[in-house]
Amino acid sequence: MRTLNVNKLARLQEILSEMVEAQFVSGSSCMVLQSGRELCYYEAGYRNIEEKKPLTRDTIFRLYSMTKPMTAVAAMMLLEEGRLDLLTPVSEFFPGFQNQFYIRDGKNIPVQTPVQIRHLLNMTSGLTYPGGMEQETDVQTGALIDEVVAKLHTEEALTTCEIVERLGAIPLLFEPGTRWNYGLSADVLGAIVEKASGMRFGEFLKKRIFEPLEMNDTAFYVPREKQERLAKVYDWDTEKHMLVKREPDHLGISTRMERDPAFESGGAGLASTIGDVAKFANMLTARGKMPDGKSLISEKTWEYLTGGKLDPAQRVSMDWENLPGFNYGNLMRVLEDPDKCVSLGTKGEYGWDGWLGAYMANDPENELTLLIMNQRMNTGTTLYTRKMRNIVFSSLE
Repeated sequence: MRTLNVNKLARLQEILSEMVEAQFVSGSSCMVLQSGRELCYYEAGYRNIEEKKPLTRDTIFRLYSMTKPMTAVAAMMLLEEGRLDLLTPVSEFFPGFQNQFYIRDGKNIPVQTPVQIRHLLNMTSGLTYPGGMEQETDVQTGALIDEVVAKLHTEEALTTCEIVERLGAIPLLFEPGTRWNYGLSADVLGAIVEKASGMRFGEFLKKRIFEPLEMNDTAFYVPREKQERLAKVYDWDTEKHMLVKREPDHLGISTRMERDPAFESGGAGLASTIGDVAKFANMLTARGKMPDGKSLISEKTWEYLTGGKLDPAQRVSMDWENLPGFNYGNLMRVLEDPDKCVSLGTKGEYGWDGWLGAYMANDPENELTLLIMNQRMNTGTTLYTRKMRNIVFSSLE
């Protein structure tokens, strides 16, 4: 294990200030840890521009897809207990996933292999996210999420299991297991955790992960007494040439997060602080162990969790600009070939990021963690993320 030159990390503060001064974000923070010890924490800007409230260590951020690694750990815990099996069809939990098919050349083609739990963990299920309108899968998925959003703040709000049951009736993009496609797989997995554990997904996370790790500010909603700490969401307005506050209930997640939601999204629904996420990341750095020496997951489970699972054929469709050199498995990227990566990194590094800018990278070889937090739309991995990665990984000596 190499050590970090802490003096070089001071450049991170300049990057954060640059982000704010350029109006790229309203505010941002970052933290670097090694072997569970915090080496640095930096912050800049505001969590609320209009009220001039600064971004601080206790600021609460919407994690969006940074929820996914926590969902994966929940699934691994049930795997250890024999409550889940990777080859189990989703239809055993949700009958709506029976008799699935995909569409080719206008024809409905029955799947040869049903969607299984392993497909959810590796994003090879054939499920998608709304947004594209080229295929029937995109159209129907978009319509379902539109309904989720329309009912979100009403007494008719759809529950996690109701949404997943209906999702099963939508045609898949492809034969399960043949390709990689980023989509609602983690949301289905969260619902399966709910079914297999016999408790609401959020309650399972709280009892089995958040409370043991003392992640006291992590949940699917932000109670009234903590609302003042919740950062506002911003995006760039091309007409006004400035950052503007937005409230986009994206993917069925309430931006205000004021009440316990009916839909607990395993792919995008959690809110947390940088300190809480650091506790989760440190558990992973310690190969599943908590500060008291007890294991949240076993080291053997940790090894499986943090290894990429896609075969070469599946990886062909994993063509995101920021992911060359990475494999994917258990809802996280895993760096296999640093020479192909578009920023500095270490082989075996794993993690993920979120739509509003939450970012985690864990380097097991050097027991290193990089965390970044901000709340601007469409900022999962950006130029500034890569700059900060380069500063951190080049500081290893």
